[in-house]
Amino acid sequence: MRKTSIEWTDFTWNPVTGCDRISAGCDHCYALTMARRLKAMGTPQYQNDGNPRTSGPGFGVTMHPEALDVPKTWRGRRMVFVNSMSDLFHARVTSAFIHDLIEVIRDTPQHTYQILTKRAARARKLSAKIKWPDNLWLGVSVEDMRVAHRVDDLRQIPAKVRFLSCEPLLGDLSQLNLDRIDWVIAGGESGLNARPMQIDWARAIRDNCVTHQVPFFFKQWGGRSPKLEGRELDGRTWDDYPERVVRYG
Repeated sequence: MRKTSIEWTDFTWNPVTGCDRISAGCDHCYALTMARRLKAMGTPQYQNDGNPRTSGPGFGVTMHPEALDVPKTWRGRRMVFVNSMSDLFHARVTSAFIHDLIEVIRDTPQHTYQILTKRAARARKLSAKIKWPDNLWLGVSVEDMRVAHRVDDLRQIPAKVRFLSCEPLLGDLSQLNLDRIDWVIAGGESGLNARPMQIDWARAIRDNCVTHQVPFFFKQWGGRSPKLEGRELDGRTWDDYPERVVRYG
């Protein structure tokens, strides 16, 4: 578990590491780049290499059973992003491991856990066999309308909080259906080869959220440095969270 600079959460917990690119939002994956560095540093969790066409050095999908019980040692209450370095619903993560992880979440109700996936179809297929804990927020990544089907899958999953991460925002999502969505995060891509985000794309998501009374969180403009252009949209920051829960500081 690590303290994180990600604006919408407080800590990260990675019982799975590694992934494979599956859509345009993955093209400049920060986790893939970080895994390469961690492998070179000799970090044990990042020694398995992935398919060079879709993954990379240190980024082979790897389950870490020894990390599952770590949340039971945490004091206080925490907001935790689960698998910031992977995707829990990747095909190479076993159903048994997914169930074990969710049971840990259920056994630690003092914490709030955020799971984000691009593999919403598998999450939906497994959903009937999962009793979703109230302290688990489930989200899908939606970078443009080509992957809006992930939101349809998410709507069919009875998670207490369903959220969208529109980051990196790569296209116009003004037609996105926010029915039964509890929270939306949006932001631009950052890094050396960051693809620019148009201001009208960010405004369209914001306006859709305001119209449908969905909490909106604007994470960043992005660019070469994620902090360089700040976080203001039309003269203010947007830091809304779902009303039914509070963020733990």
